Amino acid sequence: MKKFILVICGVVLSLLQGCSRGSEVQREEKSFVELNGQLSVQGNRMVNQQGEATALHSVSFGWHNWWPRFYNKGTVPWLVTDWNTAVVRAAIGVEPDGAFIDNPEQAYNLLYRVIDAAIADGIYVIVDWHSHNILTEEAKDFFATVATRYKDYPNIIYEIFNEPEYDSWDDVKAYSEEIIKTIRGIDPKNIILVGSPHWSQDIHLAADDPITGYDNIMYTVHFYSATHKQYLRDRVEYALNKGIPVFVSECAATEASGTGSFDMEEWALWVQFMDKHRLSYVMWSIADKDELCSMVKDTTSPASHWTENDLKTWGIKVRELLRSKEGE
Repeated sequence: MKKFILVICGVVLSLLQGCSRGSEVQREEKSFVELNGQLSVQGNRMVNQQGEATALHSVSFGWHNWWPRFYNKGTVPWLVTDWNTAVVRAAIGVEPDGAFIDNPEQAYNLLYRVIDAAIADGIYVIVDWHSHNILTEEAKDFFATVATRYKDYPNIIYEIFNEPEYDSWDDVKAYSEEIIKTIRGIDPKNIILVGSPHWSQDIHLAADDPITGYDNIMYTVHFYSATHKQYLRDRVEYALNKGIPVFVSECAATEASGTGSFDMEEWALWVQFMDKHRLSYVMWSIADKDELCSMVKDTTSPASHWTENDLKTWGIKVRELLRSKEGE
């Protein structure tokens, strides 16, 4: 009888351990959005639904009007499973031929493919108004349309001005307040990213005169490590010290032109700096353009399921970096 009881206890214990392991597997299988939920801003940090500081690391698609083949439901899951991406950035071109102004229907269709795939795969998605000039009414219509469709999803992050070139901070701020007001009238929660003058590098100007009256606002910085060095890190640190939340929504290890040469030593300094301050960073770009900072080798490479032979040096480096962050 004692032996029988011992056997029964052993079976029960095994079942309990099995259930425990099953629960662990289920926890491990939760998506990034399921684990982190609604993102928000506290002080100069982005936090998850538990109030824990978090950072997103990933890649940006190239301009939708020139590289539409990557805006599909095959590329996104491959980036999630093979590259360990937590977010993707859909760069919706605005002014060039074939971009949003010329063909809004195509822009929305490609954007929705990426957003829907990101939601299905449980990652965040940045809706990037990829413009260099102030187009207030067009941007208001665009973001009102997107927000109305996706306001109930915590996956969405709005980037309302990619890279202002020569506009003053006063003008960029006034524009941003108009777009934020439009979005907040529809979507009260999801994070909004605000650019700054000179290709989103004058973060110090925004730090001295930030937008007020709204929650969950962050400010973008863009850098290319062969061009932008310690002075820009100093500006970022200045902004952080003034309580400004910073999101690096575009960066690469090349010159700002996207060509020239790599500066991997300076890139390593940037990565160390961003990780130290728990900053999110998104690397440019999933495209097959003939330039160093495009990640896909050429038009003969597929739109997903890449081998190393399908990627350029930058694509291989970025994939290695993202995969090294698995579990963070």
